[in-house]
Order: sequence, then structure tokens, then C-alpha cells
Amino acid sequence: MKFGKEFVSQMIPEWQQAYMDYACLKSILQEIQTSRKRTEESGVLKRKLSGRRNFSGLTKRYSRTASSRELENQDILVHATNGDDGFERYETTILKVAEAGREAELVFFKTLDLEFDKVNHFYRSKVEEMVKEAVVLNKQMDALVAFRIKVDKPSSSSRSSSERVSVDMNALDSKEQRKTVDEEMGIKEEENESKESVPEALSVLDRIRLNKSTLSTVRNVLKLSNQEELKFTRENLKKIEERLENVFIVFYRKLRHLKNYSFLNTLAISKIMKKYDKIASRSAAKLYMEMVDKSYLTSSDEINKLMLRVESIFVEHFANSNRSKGMNLLRPKAKREQHRVTFSTGFFAGCTVSLVIALGLFIHARNIMGTAGQKLYMETMFPLYSLFAFVVLHMIMYASNIYFWKRYRVNYPFIFGFKEGTELGYRNVLLLSFGLGTLALCAVLVNLDMEMDPNTNDYKTITELLPLFIVALVLAISICPFNIFYRSSRFFFLMVVFRCIAAPLYKVNLPDFFLADQLTSQVQALRSLEFYICYYGWGDFKRRQNTCTSSDVYNTFHFIVAVIPYWSRFLQCIRRLIEEKDISQGFNALKYLLTIVAVSLRTAYSLNRGNDWKMAAWVFSALATFYSTYWDIVFDWGLLHKPSKTWLREKLLVPHKAVYYIAMVLNIVLRLAWLQTVLDFNFSFLHRETIIALLACLEIIRRGIWNFFRLENEHLNNVGKFRAFKSVPLPFNYAEEEDRDS
Repeated sequence: MKFGKEFVSQMIPEWQQAYMDYACLKSILQEIQTSRKRTEESGVLKRKLSGRRNFSGLTKRYSRTASSRELENQDILVHATNGDDGFERYETTILKVAEAGREAELVFFKTLDLEFDKVNHFYRSKVEEMVKEAVVLNKQMDALVAFRIKVDKPSSSSRSSSERVSVDMNALDSKEQRKTVDEEMGIKEEENESKESVPEALSVLDRIRLNKSTLSTVRNVLKLSNQEELKFTRENLKKIEERLENVFIVFYRKLRHLKNYSFLNTLAISKIMKKYDKIASRSAAKLYMEMVDKSYLTSSDEINKLMLRVESIFVEHFANSNRSKGMNLLRPKAKREQHRVTFSTGFFAGCTVSLVIALGLFIHARNIMGTAGQKLYMETMFPLYSLFAFVVLHMIMYASNIYFWKRYRVNYPFIFGFKEGTELGYRNVLLLSFGLGTLALCAVLVNLDMEMDPNTNDYKTITELLPLFIVALVLAISICPFNIFYRSSRFFFLMVVFRCIAAPLYKVNLPDFFLADQLTSQVQALRSLEFYICYYGWGDFKRRQNTCTSSDVYNTFHFIVAVIPYWSRFLQCIRRLIEEKDISQGFNALKYLLTIVAVSLRTAYSLNRGNDWKMAAWVFSALATFYSTYWDIVFDWGLLHKPSKTWLREKLLVPHKAVYYIAMVLNIVLRLAWLQTVLDFNFSFLHRETIIALLACLEIIRRGIWNFFRLENEHLNNVGKFRAFKSVPLPFNYAEEEDRDS
């Protein structure tokens, strides 16, 4: 792999604008090379560069710091100055300039200096943030140690002052290591030897309060205190340790990213300068890299010191002094693509395709669609099995989303908040989807043309229960506590589902409203689940008979089930409106309220035909469609903005602009699928249940398209704000911090 591609692949996506613009510098070098070749071919260049120098006015200032002999052997001089903001600025002057490529070389070094200043400035600002955050974490560790003492030995506050406790020293493995780290951190040895007494350590507890979990929303909405009095219990200690452990893991990840940022940019400068020397026949790389080595980007050692200190503290306090365990938590191993996943995915994909073909041939060979039981089958068994089609299609769309997010470097694990190394790749999702598809299709083939027993007028019980068995199996796997079938992802999914159901009792994060939006596209799947309960609970499934559609209770829940996803999303918007004071969330809530009315009216019209219901369904569906389409394109996707020349947006990840226009058109067309409900399009060769299933599939496809551009827009917002890390709540809050905030 060429360095340029490797450089881009190792960037932190949200910081990509803060890296060296290697591609731009490389393009300038290509101009220099082209210019020199053109000059040589025309015969203009008749002599090589000699010791003759063309000094610019800027160069004269260096005469006091560089001897004439040194200047004769140098191609460039780099001068450092301090800007008004306190940060260093670098300016390079070319001492020997040939006519060929002169302007391009000047542009090259001007661009290189600006890029290096940008990188140096960004790195220094981030390091300063990390140092400030380290101070906060030290105070959190002081509180944790005091809390542990109080829990382990409640009477320790009356002990002798001769007993000692020190957070920082306990974090290090040996006296020699402590001395080394403290010397690096600039801490005096005398200060290290002066440790706090136990009563002094416990005095920290008088100034702190516990921060409650940010998931608690009722307290936040009512603007009540989000803190609680200290209760020195084992349960509280465990919660505090878990939260602080997560804080340290995230902090250490930031340090690793910054270290990698420094290394990558230094390597990029070295590579581009070597290319410059080769193309321009100069020896400027060594001099420029000497300047880079002296700059803050390379010479600063704060990150390494902080990493050593964090490792020592984490191993001591969160890994029971087991360094191997602690480092595995701080540096989780990168997940490797497993060949068995790829093989299994291909195997089940082949099975799914084969079974679909076999199903078509089976129906055609036995003329099942022309039999007397066709209508009965479509009204009973088809809604049961269509549930799996909706789920499998949605999973395939999500897998395709993951593939394209990775291809265009959308950092979806960070956006969704997945634990590092636990996110599923597109192959994993396809494996699950094709596995479920294979299982469902096998069940369809088994009981598709079951003959009724003439003596009992019953179908075989086992085959009739197959759909229910598959649903029960999926639910059992979903809640299985054992570490199989991607347990971390399953539990994350169940947690988000619970928070969607419990809206607005929990703080709304992106995974919450993203999943709620997915559920709005699975209304028909939710209605299929309702049919499962009615069919197997109150119907005579052995004879494929039920009275679901004629039941008032069933029809009432037909409304409720369709509204639940939109109502959950509506409550989430209200929660964000109150908590974040974001007026746009109020308009978003209005969108879902309109959709609730439209869906209810369309459902009422499908059950109770009449012109009044039809007109009302038309009006509110049209309003909801226009409102939702506008919101999708302008707010969720960030497109159609006036400052952009193309009416898209300034930054696009997909290089082909036509993709965005096609997506907008498809979104509009697929949103109009509700027209069939009102216009009553009838196709003689399609059963009503088939039409309903096809329309539901179109909505799932629309949602899959929406997913990609929604996360693309979110990713670009993170890039614009250099937001590469989630804020992690701290367990303790100091009284002075509370006073300062107020």
C-alpha cells in the first residue's frame, strides 16, 4: 500500500482536517517535477545549481546565527517565531532557487509551513487539554481511595496519623519506577515522601458528592439535583469503580490517539521531504526534520509521561496489580476478520438463494396459488412468515450501510457508542441475516402444502407451530446470558430497545433515536407480532382459523401497535426540547405527531371505508409526507443548503454527486408508498397481504438509504468540531466545582 493511502487509513476520522495535507503537498511536488522535465526537454536548463545564492530579503536576518560556510552547504533555512497566541510559527526560506519550478517550490514550502503550524498548534492544544483532564482524574482517584478506606474500614477515621495513604504512589509498581516517573513529571522527591495521613485523606469525602447516572431523566427534566449524598456501601463502591475504570480507559485511548497523531504527521513530513529532495535534487530534508524534531510536536514528552502514569494507576487500582489484565483492558486487541465468518456467510447466503429458487419451483409445480387453500394460507401463514422477511431485509440493509460507512470512513462505532472491538462488521450482520433467512425458508417449505387430515380436519401441529418456534428461538438467543452470538452487541441492542420503550425517562442519545427511527419503518413487522399473539393465543391454529380481523380488541391494538414507534420518537423529541433547549426538536416532535395522525387515519380508513376517512387520510398523509421529506433531506442529511453551489453541502463523502440527487428522489418516491392505502390499487395476480408486505419492504429499503446519509451528516458534524471522543461522566463532584459551575 502506498504511504498516502496508508496515511489516510490510519487517521482518526474526526481529526482528518487537523492532519498534514499530504495529498496537496504531493500534488505540488508533481508540478515541480513536471516543470523541471519540461524545462530540461526544451533545453532551457543549461547549467546545474551552483553555489550561487539568491537571497530573499527574509534571509538576511539569519546572518547573525549561521556562518557563511554553513549557508553555502544549506538549501533552506527555517525560522521559528512566536505568534500572538503564544504558539510557534515556522517559516522556510529557499537559499538556492533554480528557474525551473521556482514558483512551485516557493508554494511547496509555504504550504508545508502552514500545514506544520496547523499540526503543531492542534497537537499542543490537545496535550494541554489532556494535562487538565489528568488533574481532574487525580482528584477523582483521591476520592476513590478515600471511599475505599471508608467502606473497607469504617472506623479508620479515628486511626493514628502515622498510617499513610497516597494515591499516586500506590499507582506505581516499585520505588525505582516511582522515582523515574516523578523525575519525568518534574515532581520533587521531597514532595513524594510527604504522604497524607488517613484522616487527611478522608477529609476529601467532606467536599464531594456522587454524580448520579446520566441515564436518570426524570430528575434532570424536573431540574432536581443530579447528585446524592455519599453512602459508603459495597454496591456504591462497585458502581464508582466501574465508572472510573471506563473514564480511565477512554482517557488512555485519547492519549494513544494523540501519540499516533504525532507519529503519523512526523512520518508524513519525513516522507514528503524525501520526495522533495529526490525531485528537486536538494538536501533539504535533513535540515527541515531537525526543526521538526525540536518542535513541540516531536520533542514534547507529556503524552508518554501521562500514559505511563495511567498504566500504573489502572493496573494497581482496577486490575488487582495484574499488568497483563490491565493492559488488555487499556489496549484491547484489534478484532480480526475470521475466515469461518466469511465462509459461513457465503454458505448461508447460498442456502437462502437456493431455498428461494426451490420455493418458486415448488409453488409453480404444485400450482399452489391456484388451489382452494391459497386464500386461507395467505391470510394465516403468510403474515406469520413475512415477519422474518422484514427482519432479514432490514439486516441486509444495515449490513450494506456498514460496508459503505467503512468504505467512506464514517466512524459508525464511535457515533453509536459501541465498546471498542465489539462492533459488528457487515459480514457478521449478513451471517445473522442469511442464517435467519435459511431457517425461515426451510420452515416455509416444510408446511407450505400440508394436507389436512380428513378424520380430524387438523393440520400437523408441529409444522403449524414452526413460525412460533423460530420467533421463540430468536428471542431466546437475544436474551441469552452466555457469551455466544455476539453477546455484547445483543445486550447493547436490548438496552437501547428498553430506553426507546421507556422514553422519555432516559436521556436521549443517538443510538436511542436512531433505533426508534428504524422501528417506525417496521410497523408491519410489529403488526405481525400482534397477529402471532392473536393467532396462537386465541385462534385455532390447527385448522388455520382465527377471528382476529373481526375482533374489536385486535383492531384497537392494530392502531396502537402502528403508533408506538412514532409515539416513542415524539417523546424523545420532547425530552430533548426540554433538556437541551433546542427549538428544532419541537419542530421534529411536530413531524412525528403529524405522522401519528396520518397513520391512524390510514388505518381507520383501511378498516372502515368511507369518503370522510379517505379525505382525512389524504390531507394528513400529504402534510406528514411533505414535512417528513423536507426534514429528511434538509435536517437529517444536511442537504439542499444555499451556501453550496450544488445545493447539496460543502463536504460530501461520496465523490459522485449524482448519488445524492438519486437518493433524494428515491426518498420522495418511496415515501409516497402510502398512496396505495388510500387509492386502493388492486392487482388481480397479487393478494392483499402480498401488496402490504411489498409496501413494507419498500419502506425498509427507504430507511436503509436514509441510514447512510444520516450517519454521514453526523460524522461530518463531528469532523467539523474535531469531536473524536464521547464525554464520560465522572463519579464524583467536588463542592468547589459545583460552586464554580453555578
